[in-house]
Amino acid sequence: MCNGKETLWFLADFPARLSSTEISALGQYLFCQPPVTWFPPGHTMSLPFYQKLHQHYDSSYRNKDLRTTMSHYQQEKKSSAIYTHGSTAYSSRSSAAHRQESEAFSQASAASYQQQASRATASTYASAASRKTASAYDYGYSHGLTDSSLMLEDYSSKLSPQPKRAKKSLLSGEEKENLPSDYMVPIFSGRQVHVSGITDTEEERIKEAAAYIAQRNLLASEEGITASKQSTASKKSAVSKQSAVSKHSTASKESAVSKHSAVSKESAVSKHSAVSKRSTASQESTSSLHQEEAFEKKSRKVAIREKAERLSLTKTLEETEAFHRKLNEDHLLHAPEFVIKPRSHTVWEKENVKLHCSVSGWPEPRVTWYKNQVPINVHANPGKYIIESRYGMHTLEINACNFEDTAQYRASAMNVKGELSAYASVVVKRYKGEFDETRFHAGVSTLPLSFAVTPYGYASKFEIHFDDKFDVSFGREGETMSLGCRVVITPEIKHFQPEIQWYRNGAPVSPSKWVQTHWSGDRATLTFSHLNKEDEGLYTIRVRMGEYYEQYSAYVFVRDADAEIEGAPAAPLDVMCLDANKDYIIISWKQPAVDGGSPILGYFIDKCEVGTDSWSQCNDTPVKFARFPVTGLIEGRSYIFRVRAVNKTGIGLPSRVSEPVAALDPAEKARLKSRPSAPWTGQIIVTEEEPSEGIVPGPPTDLSVTEATRSYVVLSWKPPGQRGHEGILYFVEKCDAETENWQRVNTELPVKSPRFALFDLAEGKSYRFRVRCSNSAGVGEPSEATEVTVVGDKLDIPKAPGKIIPSRNTDTSVVVSWEESKDAKELVGYYIESSVVGSGKWEPCNNNPVKGPRFTCHGLATGQSYIFRVRAVNAAGLSEYSQDSEAIEVKAAIAAPSPPYDITCLESCRDSMVLGWKQPDKSGGAEITGYYVNYREVIDGVPGRWREANIKAVSDEAYKISNLKENMVYQFQVAAMNIAGLGVPSAVSACFRCEEWTIAVPGPPHSVKCSEVRKTSLVLQWRPPIHSGRTPVTGYFVDLKEASAKDDQWRGLNEAAIKNTYLRVQGLKEGASYVFRVRAINQAGVGKPSDLAGPVVAETRPGTKEVVVNVDDDGVISLNFECDQMTPNSQFNWSKDYVSTEGSPRLDVESKGNKTKMTFKDLGTEDIGIYSCDVTDTDGIASSYLIDEDELKRLLALSQEHKFPIVPVKSELAVEILEKGQVRFWMQAEKLSANTKVTYIFNDKEIFEGPKYKMHVDRNTGIIEMFMEKLQDEDEGTYTFQLQDGKAVGHSTLVLIGDVYKKLQKEAEFQRQEWIRKQGPHFVEYLSWEVTGECNVLLKCKVANIKKETHIVWYKDEREISVDEKHDFKDGICTLLITEFSKKDAGIYEVILKDDRGKDKSRLKLVDEAFKELMTEVCKTIALSATDLKIQSTAEGIRLYSFVTYYLDDLKVNWSHNGTAIKYTDRVKSGVTGEQIWLQINEPTPNDKGKYVMELFDGKTGHQKTVDLSGQAYDEAFAEFQRLKQAAIAEKNRARVLGGLPDVVTIQEGKALNLTCIVWGDPTPEVSWLKNEKPLVTDDHCSVKFEAGKTAYFTISGVSTADSGKYGLVVKNKYGSEISNFTISVFIPEEEARKATEQHQKGNKKSK
Repeated sequence: MCNGKETLWFLADFPARLSSTEISALGQYLFCQPPVTWFPPGHTMSLPFYQKLHQHYDSSYRNKDLRTTMSHYQQEKKSSAIYTHGSTAYSSRSSAAHRQESEAFSQASAASYQQQASRATASTYASAASRKTASAYDYGYSHGLTDSSLMLEDYSSKLSPQPKRAKKSLLSGEEKENLPSDYMVPIFSGRQVHVSGITDTEEERIKEAAAYIAQRNLLASEEGITASKQSTASKKSAVSKQSAVSKHSTASKESAVSKHSAVSKESAVSKHSAVSKRSTASQESTSSLHQEEAFEKKSRKVAIREKAERLSLTKTLEETEAFHRKLNEDHLLHAPEFVIKPRSHTVWEKENVKLHCSVSGWPEPRVTWYKNQVPINVHANPGKYIIESRYGMHTLEINACNFEDTAQYRASAMNVKGELSAYASVVVKRYKGEFDETRFHAGVSTLPLSFAVTPYGYASKFEIHFDDKFDVSFGREGETMSLGCRVVITPEIKHFQPEIQWYRNGAPVSPSKWVQTHWSGDRATLTFSHLNKEDEGLYTIRVRMGEYYEQYSAYVFVRDADAEIEGAPAAPLDVMCLDANKDYIIISWKQPAVDGGSPILGYFIDKCEVGTDSWSQCNDTPVKFARFPVTGLIEGRSYIFRVRAVNKTGIGLPSRVSEPVAALDPAEKARLKSRPSAPWTGQIIVTEEEPSEGIVPGPPTDLSVTEATRSYVVLSWKPPGQRGHEGILYFVEKCDAETENWQRVNTELPVKSPRFALFDLAEGKSYRFRVRCSNSAGVGEPSEATEVTVVGDKLDIPKAPGKIIPSRNTDTSVVVSWEESKDAKELVGYYIESSVVGSGKWEPCNNNPVKGPRFTCHGLATGQSYIFRVRAVNAAGLSEYSQDSEAIEVKAAIAAPSPPYDITCLESCRDSMVLGWKQPDKSGGAEITGYYVNYREVIDGVPGRWREANIKAVSDEAYKISNLKENMVYQFQVAAMNIAGLGVPSAVSACFRCEEWTIAVPGPPHSVKCSEVRKTSLVLQWRPPIHSGRTPVTGYFVDLKEASAKDDQWRGLNEAAIKNTYLRVQGLKEGASYVFRVRAINQAGVGKPSDLAGPVVAETRPGTKEVVVNVDDDGVISLNFECDQMTPNSQFNWSKDYVSTEGSPRLDVESKGNKTKMTFKDLGTEDIGIYSCDVTDTDGIASSYLIDEDELKRLLALSQEHKFPIVPVKSELAVEILEKGQVRFWMQAEKLSANTKVTYIFNDKEIFEGPKYKMHVDRNTGIIEMFMEKLQDEDEGTYTFQLQDGKAVGHSTLVLIGDVYKKLQKEAEFQRQEWIRKQGPHFVEYLSWEVTGECNVLLKCKVANIKKETHIVWYKDEREISVDEKHDFKDGICTLLITEFSKKDAGIYEVILKDDRGKDKSRLKLVDEAFKELMTEVCKTIALSATDLKIQSTAEGIRLYSFVTYYLDDLKVNWSHNGTAIKYTDRVKSGVTGEQIWLQINEPTPNDKGKYVMELFDGKTGHQKTVDLSGQAYDEAFAEFQRLKQAAIAEKNRARVLGGLPDVVTIQEGKALNLTCIVWGDPTPEVSWLKNEKPLVTDDHCSVKFEAGKTAYFTISGVSTADSGKYGLVVKNKYGSEISNFTISVFIPEEEARKATEQHQKGNKKSK
């Protein structure tokens, strides 16, 4: 399979007997590439640096469990007897080679792995021949063939003979016929995923083997150079560790080889990385090795190991993918991307329009606006275009649009990664109707209501209001906090939600694990799950609706968490990465504001690899500089960091962890994000381009010192231009400034990136630095040396700020300003501290440094005097404190009031008009002292000049203007005034004509306001109309509607007119916003409605307090009110029925601080009414209290009780039984003084303490007790306790007669007997049962008062149960464990405790319903212990199974398929074997696919386990069933010798030998005989016979010594073969041997 990717790989060390032309053709055939040039063995080629000296960046992520498993696997294979025949060949293959193969596999993505695996599976089941070849392929790999021993020429060389007793062959009979006689050809096997195709012919198998060898040589060699066949030792050397290294070829670099040959010293099998010469000795050694090698067939154990290893490799692939996902993409460079694109607009002429867009990217993109592809120049047309970039939102505003503005507009975003554009069109229409052009002068905000743009075209302008707004908030590290407000948008458009965005210090807040945002449809919330000081800042909520938006801001302060060690410094903050590459990561942070009382000595930096919980400290000694390069990182891995501060007291809490950072070069990060590295595809692809070799890199350029502190120095340079096609490494050198003695800094670890951090430099000493480059060709010339660098902090600590000036802000905050530090570099911000004058204790005002020379300090105590100080901070440290500011008292600043509003005409006459208005929203911190009114004439729509209507300020919100002209049109404006001065005038009123009102109905009421606003009610107040009509006003009607409702939805609150000028409105909906209006009525009718009051949200504000009534000990009744939100100018105003009570003879008012009290001198019926208290100069704080007839009676009764008190009783007289049967009478009073007297009375007679009665009084708790040892019949009656405490009295009575007394007497006797029982051993908890997690039944009880002599005996059905273990009463628990509980264990269980003090017993019936209940629980526990259903293929079919702890017949098992119960047949069976519950599907078919459910019914509930037998799961199971079925058939029908042949036959010479054995096989096997491993030649002396296809006969008629030897019977058929060996030993009797010896001696004499 050729994918065409141009990846450069190198292949070498092919057998010498293949010519270069053959190899080139072979490469073209195998790799789908043009002809290439092949290098002979020993030739050195220039390879990429990552193949020579380094592994791939994520090779170290290899699973540790996999490495351990493979290590054990290699050791077991080496030591196992199965592999002793090939130990020499196996030992030469190093564990490192296996490791690198696995690492190469892990480079592939999961998709590619599965794809290749599926192809391999498809090819495996394509035909029987391919299955056999794949098995043989795996067999070769399992026997550990090596790089050097498995060459192409090895297939033609002679191999070792077969072992003595051969086992099952992996090759069929047809394949074995192609092999040399008596030998088995070993076939090398690679992983299935690397095989591009396996065929049956010998030539294609050789080509496949060559391809895999080339691939493995590349991955197994760390230096990537060619290697010839290595010399191997004899068979004995395979047992020992082989560590000898052959000589290197002259073409290889000696230093590079020696460096990497040392890596494999400790491996179980040595690895040879050097290139050996092709000597005659090595060839003879190899030949000797091959002659002695023996091969075994693959055992089941080996197959299981290989399968386990494949599963481990799959897991490694998944973990590698997970690692790639861990890389934090937020810190990687990426091209611009439009989050919000500008949208097109159609607008009216002279209307303003805004185009908005939001862009993401890193670095932050620069946005340029174009009109018809021409850049917009805001300076060329001043005022026409406004371009803004705020909070990540880019805006182009076009003012006063005309036809020339109809065009296509483009927003272009550009950064170093690229450019992206977004387009929008603007179409300008001309308005053909009549309109006032002056309404366009202020932009969109003054357009007619029909001009504003909505998402659905033209609609009314959106009004956005914030209710229930979050205020300045204070939190502590580790706490949770929520900021929120209610958003009211009018008009409301269905299915269109506003855009909600939160900002912190002007930067958008994105949801994370620390902060979450929520929008419920009308309320926006920002929640902090774990506050940190990084969260401190100014928070802004921006609500955008179409073209309109509103925003609201408030500050959040986060205090330090309590230190674990008192006096330790606070945690640093804002830990982040400044720079990252392969060699180090520079971490920065901000110093904390609190040092714990002693100076901070430095900081410790901790790191943790992403995905683990193991933190390690990066520096041994504290660093003071707030930046630090962390080294010792593993390339490619991601890390998080934290910082801890330390002072002389100890180490403080750690900071919030940083964002994950990968130890990669920025270019590598961008490459990984844009295009992941290509996985290994199972091929070696060679390009035509010849790499340049032997190029020594040039010197680096632009070497400079980018950062220098007392702890480290950071160097930066540019790579050389001349470096060839391979990667380069760097060596950094240093020397003293006065010498030329250059020393290499990084001798052990070369630098991979063009940046490096140097440590261990002497502070104050001068150095110069230079850098050299190196690659495989050598080390280049050094760069130019840097200028002399003195080791020390280049960044100075900033100077202290100056001129600290505090100024008043609110009643809890002060604004502090200062002069910024001079000549401060890299300034982080400022810390502000405050101190109460005279306390000497300083507290931080902020825990996150603020920038700029101004800050508002919140959370101060009202009325206290404070001083302030400031200090600056940068990476070098914190400056000295500034001088203390002047003291300032915390109270609200005074300003002029805001403008009044809603000016209306209340009455008009011929020459005068009465105006009314609403008071300003903000009083400026002081009481409004009056109003000034101005007016002007309007003639033909042209206004005249303003004139003053009043010289002296008016105090009411209404004023009559006289001396006006009749029928003249006037406009008015009003300004409010306080002690700070005159405020801004109101907006100009509408035009009013001065004319005589002739209407008979009254005018509108005025000064309508809402007070005492609560969640379901409020009080509405107003003043009578100025114009009452022809007749007096007789009453009022009040209307309300929701603020967002239409005008036709007004509803009246009162059916009949009310005479009061106030109304309490009830039944409001909490959280809803309302508006109100009032109309007056007289005999002529109902007049015009008043101006609207509101909108008002029905809610009870936090901290709201109510008027409280109080009756003191003397019976004096008073109303009390408290306000925590008063200003220095606030006052309490009491009123009755909303009329001031000032000067009332029936009331006394006393106010002090924030509390006020109104006392009734003599409360009576004339005091019935509503009493209210208003607090001036606040946001409408008020409360009221209603005294009606019922409340009047209650207060008078309470006053009477206080004048004539009683002793309050907390608990009435009661009786209880104590442990020994004693009786306790008791009661509890609220409070008892030392003078309290108690009298005890029984049946109207006083009783006293004596033998029968014991009395006790606890004056601290108020408990009064009386004890009796025993209740007798004469004790029946009434008991009374009488109390007297000064003038207060009290009593409590308890009646004990009849059945009540008898029951109490019986209970007392029972408790007395129970106490007697407990004097000996007894049960605290009686016998009960529970089912354990192991599905056993545990009978248990709890006992007490046990000693060593106490015996415990268990009984079942009155028969004693012998217990193996002696009971241990230390914990007071006695247990009896019944394992595998079943029906035979039903019965009545009893346990008896006894010793010399007595005995006690407990019984438990486990029969009938109780036994059924227990069995149900046991079955339930067993069902819950069931494992998930698994799929297992067998030779008969597919089995689904699950394991339980143990099985009971009471547990019903039901199987269903696709929701239908399974009908069991001979093909589909269900059963239980031991603890395994299974369903066997024999000979499965596609109809058996689907979802299977096993239901375990415990008697009450069914517990299900499911498995899906479809898709890939079914295909894999069915394929495995087919394989096992074929293997079973082959095993069943394989040719074999069943018996009959002995191992050794000893026979006397001359005797006849007859051997018979039984042979079996289907088809009938072929039978042949061997003698001394050669075919046996039969004749009359030695004959063989095979009858009936199953019986073989072997006969020698008169054996002789020549017949001695090793014989073998060979049987074989198409399913396999087998050899049965036996030995024949012929001996000569002693007499015959003696005669033969004598004759021999005689013959010798004659010859002499």
